[in-house]
Amino acid sequence: MSLQILILAIGAACALGFGFVLQQDAARRAPLNDYLSPRLLLDLMKVPRWLGGIGLMVVGMALGAMALGQGEISLVEPLLATNLLFALMLSRRQTKQPLGRQGWAGLALLAGGVTAFIVAGQPRGGTANSDPFMQWLIIGAMVGTALLLTGYAKRSRLRAGPALLATAAGLLYGVQDALTRMTGQRFSDGGIMAVLTGWQPYAVVALGLTGLILVQSAFETASLRMSLPALTAAQPLAGILCGVGFLGDRLRTDAGALAWEAAGLAGIVVGIIMLGTHQAMPSGAVRAPRAVPVPVRAG
Repeated sequence: MSLQILILAIGAACALGFGFVLQQDAARRAPLNDYLSPRLLLDLMKVPRWLGGIGLMVVGMALGAMALGQGEISLVEPLLATNLLFALMLSRRQTKQPLGRQGWAGLALLAGGVTAFIVAGQPRGGTANSDPFMQWLIIGAMVGTALLLTGYAKRSRLRAGPALLATAAGLLYGVQDALTRMTGQRFSDGGIMAVLTGWQPYAVVALGLTGLILVQSAFETASLRMSLPALTAAQPLAGILCGVGFLGDRLRTDAGALAWEAAGLAGIVVGIIMLGTHQAMPSGAVRAPRAVPVPVRAG
């Protein structure tokens, strides 16, 4: 792994983590009738704090795209998952809470999991899978699962809804990262015309906007403790699956390496959950479900 990729990926994680905290602080004040609606973005565009969070997110996505252009997605995605560390850093300044055992344990698991996965797997590039069936199977599975989670979230609303929406957004963002890398490869091979004549850049925009609505709806209805861990865990898992499935990323597959890779991924997920549910994360305002008026028949 080159130092440049490491700096780009960690810089992206920093910008994303800070941006998520600012976005959630603004989104939790948005009206609930904008839930899962593009109107939510229009309302939030009037809030300077949210625009600052989006600006940081754009910077993070740009740095992440540069990292993906130079390194394998199976290498970059685990590093991007450290955005939760930076979100916790900013949240601690607001809540004045110490890390404590949970914080230090979560930090060690996340950092150790990323290190174990990268060292054991030794992600490296290879020949992309030319079989379109495998590509569409994986993308379809990710997008289909996100749709199912979103549909259930609409029914559960303020209970499990935020975590389900964040998971769905993470899956879409993982696919978006894979397509961003494919777009970069098309640009390297054929220039801007090759990019504009492919479907990937348009899918990147569509997935990004859809994921943004899902994330802001999750932020609107719950605290970062309920939403950010699911988002941060789902994105690298989806990205790694795309990388290995059809982008040609290669990982070591001997028994010892697979065991350490699995342990590393488990450590990443558990560390994310421990950090994301830490008391230093803002709890946010409790949003009560809006009462539905019951029509009264005239006697």
